Amino acid sequence: MAVVLAATGCAQTVRMEPPESDGATDEVCAALVADLPDTLLDAERAEITPESEVMAAWGDPPIGLRCGVPRPTALTPDALLEEVDGVAWLPQPTDAPTLFTAVGHTAYVELSVPPSYGAPAAALTTVSALVDEHIPPLPDGEL
Repeated sequence: MAVVLAATGCAQTVRMEPPESDGATDEVCAALVADLPDTLLDAERAEITPESEVMAAWGDPPIGLRCGVPRPTALTPDALLEEVDGVAWLPQPTDAPTLFTAVGHTAYVELSVPPSYGAPAAALTTVSALVDEHIPPLPDGEL
């Protein structure tokens, strides 16, 4: 995921690459993003460019979230997943993850957490609750 911090006047703006929309996930992703908190891991929500209803960012260095991303290529039948409050996350890279993708739902959600924030558990817990609330699960056994 490309997340870049850009200074624009007094406000912080984060440049992010929007996911290619298939149209089907836009509504559930917009609802998830609308419910995200103003603060994540003690970082304040930032403006993003281009503006999007399916992306959000916080802090400097930026924590980034994109909803409706493509299925991760690293998501294989033997991929190691982390479960947080009933939501399965694919951590990448496996040795020191900074990118986590929620899987097993009708839309994939990416959360990038720079190492400077420490353990991402609190962020994953917050986002897991919203994924569970807004994004329908796939049929049993599907990721």
